[in-house]
Amino acid sequence: MNTSPALPPRTAARALVDCLLAQGVTTAFTVAGESYLAVLDALYETRDRLRVVTCRHEASAANMAEAVGKLTGRPGVCFVTRGPGATHASIAVHTAQQDATPMVLFVGQVARQDLGRDAFQEIDFGAMFGTVAKWVVEVHEPARMSELVTRAFAIAINGRPGPVVVSLPEDVLEEACELPPGPYVERIATPLEVGVVDTIAARLAAASRPLVWVGGSGWTVDGTAALRRFAERWQLPVATSFRRKDVFPNDHASYVGEFGFSAGSGAMRSLNEADLVLAIGANLCDVETGGYTRLDPRTSVERVIHVAMRPEDAGRVFPVSLRASASPDAAAIALDALSPPTTPRWGDWTRSARAGYERDLEPVQVTGEVNPGEVFRELRRQLPDDAIVTNGAGNYAAWLHRFFEHRRFRTQLAPQSGAMGYGVPAAIAASILHPDRKVVAVAGDGCFMMAVNDLVTARAAGTQVVFLVLNNGAYGTIRMHQQGRYPGRVVATDLVNPDFVALAESCGVKAARVRTTAEFGPALATALAADGPRLIEVVTSLEDIAPGRRLSTLATG
Repeated sequence: MNTSPALPPRTAARALVDCLLAQGVTTAFTVAGESYLAVLDALYETRDRLRVVTCRHEASAANMAEAVGKLTGRPGVCFVTRGPGATHASIAVHTAQQDATPMVLFVGQVARQDLGRDAFQEIDFGAMFGTVAKWVVEVHEPARMSELVTRAFAIAINGRPGPVVVSLPEDVLEEACELPPGPYVERIATPLEVGVVDTIAARLAAASRPLVWVGGSGWTVDGTAALRRFAERWQLPVATSFRRKDVFPNDHASYVGEFGFSAGSGAMRSLNEADLVLAIGANLCDVETGGYTRLDPRTSVERVIHVAMRPEDAGRVFPVSLRASASPDAAAIALDALSPPTTPRWGDWTRSARAGYERDLEPVQVTGEVNPGEVFRELRRQLPDDAIVTNGAGNYAAWLHRFFEHRRFRTQLAPQSGAMGYGVPAAIAASILHPDRKVVAVAGDGCFMMAVNDLVTARAAGTQVVFLVLNNGAYGTIRMHQQGRYPGRVVATDLVNPDFVALAESCGVKAARVRTTAEFGPALATALAADGPRLIEVVTSLEDIAPGRRLSTLATG
């Protein structure tokens, strides 16, 4: 007779973890909470296959998951507890929604019998996340765990990618669930209709000054390669959307710049003068269109073709001459199959736009001892082409976006949502995911302090991140607008900062400070050659508020 003790039943928590493994998840980010202790215990059993990264703030943990979604096209995964854990993580959920990034946030919840009783840290997550997540679901039955988690991954990656929130009542997690995980879900690429492809070909062939405008998410390595070949063979100028510069190689003869807060002359002239604008994946929304001013509805209806990821997004803000829906990579692959004209008539137009972009790469004069334009040109010189560069939000990023060129796909991690505190955790996640690649996080002093908690995570996780902190002692973006609209009335934008070098070294991160442009190159070379994370504080002048702009001259009077 068999007298061996019976194995404990497989729990819903273990079923959840098995679902993650079935979806190819290798890393999850978390700040531990008692509301999902059963999941943490299940993760202990699979720690050799699924790495759990312990973070020091839920906003950073969720931002790391969002960064994984950007880098892989697969949902990044984060676990947080209910109440304050979920509210902290909501920043990244909003970023994932605005940036169309696949992500799954798992949130611990009160037990089922306590729902609706205003229990400790209870939140109605459907109400809380309903306007920013693609889908919010609460698992009430253990038997449905595999079904709902698999569906969460499918929803996150398909259509316009985005975040999904899964609420986990703590009592459900401990109950038995013998059902196996669902199948691995793939993104379903929506093709560009043949008739649309033919129309685009005909419209391009008839144009004199065409422009291709690319952006959005859902791109693949194959799609971006097809886009490059299409632009090359047709000699087309290509501009990228805000913080999507890595969709097209910036050193390519067809690249003419980015549409964003720091849009340059090459991109702007191309948009203003183009007689045909082919927008693929781009949203044509606020930042990209300069507050909805860079396109004129009276002319967009004649000269813009908009290929969006969802039918309802095509021509949503501006009337366009042709609306279409397709995955951007599928659209690029279809266009790559087209035969170009023997001698495109717009060759000089493309070369002129490219020349304008190259002029914008020349550093501008500054008043301070550090020229941020030269700093980012030096960063480009020292980094390999596959290096990943991250940033959050702030005027410092205008210097980065203008003067640093991205040459490979998936080398830029930056929030289109404009969320501060993103660059530090994004860089940590990137280094964990790609330990063989150089990773640099760029942050302003205000942006950096919103995620400084996880400097210790960078060290504990064994990352190789180089953190660049541009310190001008202010919330620079707000100060710029404050000075322009209310000159001389400075309130709430001055910052009293810690000693960033001492702060970093107290976290076990070696650090250096540079006060002149000449000091930056050697400091960067040392940091890139070192083992483990490093920090460089770059002291900049507040007067040099943005490329070509000085704070003292912004007053409107």
